[in-house]
Amino acid sequence: MGADVSQLTPGEWMKVKWRGKPVWILRRDEETLVHLPTLDDELADPASEKEGQQPEYARNVHRSRRPEFLVVIGLCTHLGCSPEYLPPEQPYDYGKNWRGGFKCFCHGSHFDLAGRVYKGVPAPHNLQVPPYYFIDDDHIQIGEASPA
Repeated sequence: MGADVSQLTPGEWMKVKWRGKPVWILRRDEETLVHLPTLDDELADPASEKEGQQPEYARNVHRSRRPEFLVVIGLCTHLGCSPEYLPPEQPYDYGKNWRGGFKCFCHGSHFDLAGRVYKGVPAPHNLQVPPYYFIDDDHIQIGEASPA
């Protein structure tokens, strides 16, 4: 399943489908990338260390192969609802360090812009990162971790 990300500007996201699941691709801006490491104390698994939950290439603060692009399955890890994207510039009150993210309105879980789950919410894990790789600068192949 290929995705063309050439038209995404920083702060924009797109949805594609892979194996019947929504996959979100977010192009993050520089301010977001600078802010991500400051949230560690508020997150349940900031380094994505829980075994079996993330591919090796997602075990970094960006949870991605390339820092500016987040690729995650858009289903809450609590009961599978689809969270909503809340851009950083919107005035939501989810704490003093809230700089945008994903909010699951079914049961109140929320995730940062790296898909990492906050502490004290029902979701037990970070949003899942599917297997993917960059075909070139503008195209992502979802469903495979690397070219065959």
